[in-house]
Amino acid sequence: MQWTIRRKLWIQPAMMAMVLVVVGSATMMRTRTNLAEAEGSQQQQQEKLALASRWSGLTETNAARTSAMLMTGEAQVEAAIKADIKATSAEISGLQERIVALSVTEDERQALATVAQRRKDYLAVRDTLAAGKAAAGADIMQRMNSEFRPALAAYTEAQKAYVHLQETRSAQLRADMGAQRMRTVWAVIGVLAAVVAGLMAGTVLLVRLICVPLADVARAAQRIGEGDLTQDMPAGRADEVGAVLDALSAMQTALRRTVSQVRESAESIQVASSEVATGNQDLSGRTEQTASNLQNAASSMEQLTGTVRQTADSASTANQLASSAAQAARKGGAVVSQVVTNMEEITTSSRRIAEIIGVIDGIAFQTNILALNAAVEAARAGEQGRGFAVVAGEVRNLAQRSANAAREIKSLINASVEKVESGSKLVQDAGVTMNEIVSGVQRVSDIIGEITAAATEQSNELGQVNMAVTQLDQMTQQNAALVEQSAAAAESLKDQAVRLASVVTIFRLQQGRDVFSPPAPAPAPASTGLRSPSPVVATRPPQSRLVPRAPAPAPAPAPAREVATADAGDWETF
Repeated sequence: MQWTIRRKLWIQPAMMAMVLVVVGSATMMRTRTNLAEAEGSQQQQQEKLALASRWSGLTETNAARTSAMLMTGEAQVEAAIKADIKATSAEISGLQERIVALSVTEDERQALATVAQRRKDYLAVRDTLAAGKAAAGADIMQRMNSEFRPALAAYTEAQKAYVHLQETRSAQLRADMGAQRMRTVWAVIGVLAAVVAGLMAGTVLLVRLICVPLADVARAAQRIGEGDLTQDMPAGRADEVGAVLDALSAMQTALRRTVSQVRESAESIQVASSEVATGNQDLSGRTEQTASNLQNAASSMEQLTGTVRQTADSASTANQLASSAAQAARKGGAVVSQVVTNMEEITTSSRRIAEIIGVIDGIAFQTNILALNAAVEAARAGEQGRGFAVVAGEVRNLAQRSANAAREIKSLINASVEKVESGSKLVQDAGVTMNEIVSGVQRVSDIIGEITAAATEQSNELGQVNMAVTQLDQMTQQNAALVEQSAAAAESLKDQAVRLASVVTIFRLQQGRDVFSPPAPAPAPASTGLRSPSPVVATRPPQSRLVPRAPAPAPAPAPAREVATADAGDWETF
């Protein structure tokens, strides 16, 4: 099975990552186990040291209490001390049992057995002295110094030896933990060294697997660069190198095809360059005839341009007059609109006056009623109200006159309102008519404007056509000079075709055969066949609108006709 370069490049870091994960996991598990064991051992050792220290402190406390008990003469003090000594002894016994349970090694058990025996001796001496205290009397101090204190010293020395043993074991445990860590570190270093060595070996193998095929590809590319297109590319590889070799093979095939086409094109260019010279002669005659036709067309276009320009000027003048008329009609329409507005305002004011007159009439009517009531009241008053009745009568007369005057004014105002409304309708009709006049004048102005724009556009386009004809005449005259240059270019093209053929000679397409060999000159009949249709080429361009169509010549043989038709089309485009 062939692996790709991508897979080869990925397999090494993948294996390295897998090994690192395995090593890291194993190291982590081993370290965690060692730490757990070390922590357990360290904790147990610390607990034994703490218990042993507590045991030693309680022993010293009980020793001091025993001395005080033996030396005191008070019964109450002695009883209290004995109670404390008993409680402390019970606690010491409990500590001793816990230490014995935690001690697992032989030296610890031997040390504890020594401590237990010394304690028994110490307790025996203490109990004996306590029991014989009364009988000893003044000799109690001597017995304490000769019996109690040596037993206590032996007991405490045994305890210190046990504590020293535990301290030594703690130091040894720390040393073992350090050694275990170093062994773990060295084991990891060894595994990593093995991984690095394997990585280097895999790298060397990977470089060899990649570089050797790439060197083959480089040699094949170098041979293609030197022009050797005959080599066979190795096949059967399924990796990226195989893809590059397939691409080089496809490129070599494409180069073979391209070089063959270049060779055929060079031969065709040599043949076609001779035909170009023949076509140049026909082009020269047609160019002269085209130049004379263009001169006649240019003079006709100048006359037509003058006529259209005069029409455009007349249309422009008519457009100005129409614009003036439209502006005047627009002003008249605005004045009529203002008159309509004023008439509407007058109508509104007249209606308001009529309403006010109605109010005055109502006030006069109310005043007449009030004056009538006042006269009635004055008549009832008799002689005293006669003067007031006269005044009320005058007021009533004035009110009646005011009411009559208000009615007359109201009738006049109503007549005026009707006339104003009639005039307003007439003015509105005049405004509508004026707007229609303005719209008509505007439409006429727009039509004249369109005519003016069309005439101006025609004048401009004719000017452009005239300019284009003049330029075409100039270019036609220049083409006459270019025909000679084209002949020289045809000769140059032929020389370049020869040089192109010599350039591709470095390529080898097949075993023992070069790419290009100079072609033999074309035979005379083929050259005659290519030039014989020249009259056809000369007579086809006059098929334009300015020159009458020339009669078609007799048909030529089929092969020659195809070449001549292609040449004629090319020269017409030129």
